[in-house]
Amino acid sequence: MRLTNVIHTVDAHAEGEPSRIVVGGVINIPGRTMFEKKMYLEKEYDEFRRFLLYEPRGSVVLHADLVLSPTDPRADAGFIIMEATDYPAMSGSNTMCTVTVLLETGMIPMQEPVTSLVLESPAGLLPVEAHCRNGKCERVTFTNTPSFVTHLDAKIHVPEIGEMIVDVAYGGAFFVFVDAQALGFKIVPEEAAELSRLGELIKRAAAEQLPVVHPENKDIHTISFTTFVAPPRVGGDGRNTTIVSPGRVDRSACGTATSARLAILAERGQLAPGKDYVHESILDTNFIGRILETTTVGPYKAIVPSISGRAWITGFHQLGIDPTDSFKAGFTLSDAWGAGGV
Repeated sequence: MRLTNVIHTVDAHAEGEPSRIVVGGVINIPGRTMFEKKMYLEKEYDEFRRFLLYEPRGSVVLHADLVLSPTDPRADAGFIIMEATDYPAMSGSNTMCTVTVLLETGMIPMQEPVTSLVLESPAGLLPVEAHCRNGKCERVTFTNTPSFVTHLDAKIHVPEIGEMIVDVAYGGAFFVFVDAQALGFKIVPEEAAELSRLGELIKRAAAEQLPVVHPENKDIHTISFTTFVAPPRVGGDGRNTTIVSPGRVDRSACGTATSARLAILAERGQLAPGKDYVHESILDTNFIGRILETTTVGPYKAIVPSISGRAWITGFHQLGIDPTDSFKAGFTLSDAWGAGGV
């Protein structure tokens, strides 16, 4: 075996959503902040994301998180999130997986019963409390960046569907929220394929018809995800599934979508600070959201949410490139990755 560019990873999942945590093999990425490092990867070194996530090493449902030294002295570690098609500034499931890996591999010392740390994401600093017992990180609770609503009850026109009423909110990315019941869905596993297909249609229509930009970072713009919402089925307060490009369902309750959902509920006067909101996933797992306080982001009223969930390590891997491999940067096919691949 003669592999080059060997990368050390630890794979994990958060309530069903899988991530690949890069813990070795990358010395540094240029940039003064974690957001600048994210932008460097996106513009100058995207073959690294493709190497990690495209077939034959990855899959369309897999995320990757690159652990780096923080650029902010207040943080214990930094990380950059990579998905099948882009680089979100923030992700709840990826935060949970990264924290679990950092603690259970000893990269950050574990303190029982609670380890307090700060992660630096491209979206900002994330205070974290990890509840630990017998060497296991049993639950990760983090304070997300402020979340806010840009549109309530907005009208859009979607091909195949027609006119729809939607909400748009930011929770680490911009989401368009859709009533699943109005379209005949319950958000159960057998609906995943059709939810994914329609979710991509809705996202593209909403992004075109409802332009958005973060008032404090113009490089965070455009609606990136569709989230379908429905009544709970297994004892929670609400149910959801988020469609991740190029077109598949988030297996978890999606931490950033939960943050955005809390902002919508607060804007409607349906959720007060300090009350838990249990958000169910399509797999009947859940994340627990809570509004910690209210604030403002530019012209918008905003909330500061906390999100809580669990993650588990699934494996340890070394990925590399054989010089004779025809697929050094991976490949995509339209059966999984959409027409024309990514």
